[in-house]
Amino acid sequence: MFKIGDKAVYPAHGVGIIEDIQCKVIGGCKRTFYVLRILEKDMTIMIPKDNVQNVGLREIIQKKEIPKVIRILSEKNGKVDCQTWNRRYREYMEKIKSGSVFEVAEVLRDLFHLKCDKDLSFGERQMLDLAQNLLVKELAIAKNISEDKMRTRLLSIFSV
Repeated sequence: MFKIGDKAVYPAHGVGIIEDIQCKVIGGCKRTFYVLRILEKDMTIMIPKDNVQNVGLREIIQKKEIPKVIRILSEKNGKVDCQTWNRRYREYMEKIKSGSVFEVAEVLRDLFHLKCDKDLSFGERQMLDLAQNLLVKELAIAKNISEDKMRTRLLSIFSV
């Protein structure tokens, strides 16, 4: 599925580069692993090749799918309900861990709208930053533009 040098998205951690493909014997079974270095952090993850689907490792979003992300971010009637902050936090974290760029966009949209209505909890502010960083990095790579330009474009969606 991936080859050395490919960029891939690991849920909740963001974009990384496949630096190596290694074979290891574990418990008497030979397994193949992708070695993924996360760009944002100084972190390397080994993902069993036969477990890629389960962990949610995926390719970078295609350029033609970016308008769908923009539409999600532009929705004014995002789902911001009156549940407690910790319930919202758990729900949003599940979306971020899903690895879906569209669900991450929903989290960013909802938290941004909530931020306009009230102060976010510390955890919600961190999650807002995480969702924003995950989206900016992936969309900038997909569009082949700088992260600063992409961040400006995304934040302009929320300006009133």
